[in-house]
Amino acid sequence: MIFRRYGTTYQSVDMEFTAEALNEIGFRRNRETSIPVDDLETRYEPVETVELTAQAQGVVQNEAEQQLLNALAAKVREQLDRLEDGGILVVENESGRDYPRTHQETKNVVERGENRMHFSYSVDPALRVALYRPRS
Repeated sequence: MIFRRYGTTYQSVDMEFTAEALNEIGFRRNRETSIPVDDLETRYEPVETVELTAQAQGVVQNEAEQQLLNALAAKVREQLDRLEDGGILVVENESGRDYPRTHQETKNVVERGENRMHFSYSVDPALRVALYRPRS
């Protein structure tokens, strides 16, 4: 399960990575579970913090960006698969401070005598997630 801090609680969230959104790398509260900030350290112990990033490129802007987001989402799912039973994953990036963004670089490329746009996407800063396991 994925959690993100909102004020005095960590709330469960769903990934919402879409190229059409203003914030492409998004998490939407699903209101399934909430943990008070003070209880996180007493109920769970940190295992590892991981920085996730991705890159993608292509000739169609929206498709290249969505490829990047799909790759990043796959990396988050890999971390979820690593959790022990009852473990949680916490998004550590904070809005307005170090929240990950997609960055685009555009180049003009000549292919078969035609000018074409080539789009490269990356994530910066990295999406930082912490893996926690339940305390014994």
